[in-house]
Amino acid sequence: MKKALLVLLAAAIVGAGVTPTDVAAATKKKTVAAKKKAPGAAKLARVKHTLRAKSAHRVTSLDDARHLAVQSSAALVLDQTTGAILFEKNPNAILPIASITKLMTAMVVLDGKPDLTETLVINEEDVDVLKGTRSRLKVGTHLAREEMLRLALMSSENRAASALSRHYPGGRDAFIAAMNQKAQALGLADTRFQDATGLTAANVSSPRDLAKMVDAAHQYPLIREFSTTSEGEFSIAGRPQHFRNTNTLVKSPTWEIGLSKTGYINEAGKCLVMQAWLNNKPTIIVLLDSWGRLTRIGDANRIKRWVENASLAQRPGASAG
Repeated sequence: MKKALLVLLAAAIVGAGVTPTDVAAATKKKTVAAKKKAPGAAKLARVKHTLRAKSAHRVTSLDDARHLAVQSSAALVLDQTTGAILFEKNPNAILPIASITKLMTAMVVLDGKPDLTETLVINEEDVDVLKGTRSRLKVGTHLAREEMLRLALMSSENRAASALSRHYPGGRDAFIAAMNQKAQALGLADTRFQDATGLTAANVSSPRDLAKMVDAAHQYPLIREFSTTSEGEFSIAGRPQHFRNTNTLVKSPTWEIGLSKTGYINEAGKCLVMQAWLNNKPTIIVLLDSWGRLTRIGDANRIKRWVENASLAQRPGASAG
């Protein structure tokens, strides 16, 4: 039956004036074209698959690291005072960082020492045409620069971050250049930026770099304040609207968080960076490429318990009971 079909197909090809060689060449051409399509996405998928396949035990940490099952593909926990690494998993993996980007956006804005009371306007250029994300900041919304900054850090408002970059001296291109210059100045060798929101997967970094970036951002009082504000009300188009922090841990009574930023796009997975006090010590936590809805929060809580339990075990007179 298959042989008969092949004979009929060959006859049809010849009748159309197309040789089998032509068909083979065309098929090869389509295959090559398909392979060339979006090579960046294919490479990223391979990298992330490899990271997820690695054992969670391949870490450098305290003696009982085997008891810390972090699900995020890449992670780092750092003593902010001493610089000692308490835990790391794929610390040099270079991955998309989504809205973690907004920490750099905020630093560049504040470095320019702008008038925070100046009114900025959301326009069509701030609408996300890359991912099609929605926003409650409609085109024509007027807000003070300070309010835009608060919304970008607290609620990860993309249009607010876009407007901040657009109102920078020299415009958006100058702003992106300043972001990359700031990254170089901080020694972030694995970090690159192409926009101020993080909606593009071209914004990349590594856990080691992000720990440095979090430490630098923590030096800015407004970034500390705005990124840890649990909720707030803003007047949008003359009507009060309520916004919440994208990190639910900032309102948890069991956490003392000094800086926070979440991030998510499909290419990056769910990300979370924080500066928090664990055992009365300032600690930086970086979690990249989490996929469960609550995985990054679960990882953060697991890290907190692990650090606290390790501290208890190391106290004089402590027993394994």
